[in-house]
Amino acid sequence: MSWRCSEAAQQRGDPGYASAPPAQQWLLLEHPGPWGRHILTGSGLEAEVARALARWAGRAGSRVLLIRRPEPARRAGPRRRWCWADSRPGREQLRWGSLTDNAEVLDVLRDPPVAGECSDQPVYLVCTHGKHDVCCALRGRPVAAALAAEHPQRTWECSHVGGDRFAANLVLLPHGLYHGHVSAAAASEIVRGYDQRRLSVEWLRGRSALPAPVQAAQHFLRTATGETGVDSYPPVCCEPTGPDQWTVRLAAEPAGFVTVVVRARMQPTADPLTCTATHPGAVRLFELVSG
Repeated sequence: MSWRCSEAAQQRGDPGYASAPPAQQWLLLEHPGPWGRHILTGSGLEAEVARALARWAGRAGSRVLLIRRPEPARRAGPRRRWCWADSRPGREQLRWGSLTDNAEVLDVLRDPPVAGECSDQPVYLVCTHGKHDVCCALRGRPVAAALAAEHPQRTWECSHVGGDRFAANLVLLPHGLYHGHVSAAAASEIVRGYDQRRLSVEWLRGRSALPAPVQAAQHFLRTATGETGVDSYPPVCCEPTGPDQWTVRLAAEPAGFVTVVVRARMQPTADPLTCTATHPGAVRLFELVSG
């Protein structure tokens, strides 16, 4: 197969901004593999564990990912890691623990905010889920390997995060910052900026804990001002003010507040949006109305 969805998206010029899928809380479970297309039912997890994870993931704003170390560090040791992350603005947190049996994760799900130990070390997730989309494996694995060479303790391969056509996808926790079409060189630059509390707007898809209209409003404002602080322009409110149109109020200094109006439209494509899709799709584009 010579056609790839990520290459087609780049050729079309699909904008990545405001495309971060919703996720306010995350559960990462180390599972060296293999990973099936559907990770909870096709990766060898016990049925009880899979059901519990699915119920937790079904909560609004919750996401479950399988993680593993990039080769050659990947191994199936007696103890595996789990991580609970909170990406909500002002509540950013990472907690790590370990388990010897997958069933132990049920205790984590009962009370995730107090299980495990807090960590101030960020997590770099690179989607390499080839069973979900081959672009993620082809483009993600070199990025994960390059990042792991620089940051072996922070870097993990992960299962599907959303937006296959933006492979390689890089997600930074705890903030839930999505980046798309990332190369190995770009990944190094992105995480270096993140460690200094700076955003790499060129590759930024958005923050998972924020609605897409807010992601779009932040993008347009950052592009206009050049402001790249991780916590810049927090949302105050986001209200629908017309068909597919929102008025977003963002906190800003020294003005106090900035109001941005954005509109969404669907743009049909001549191509499928993923490598496994069989029909042409449509991408959602956000436009700046005022602000």
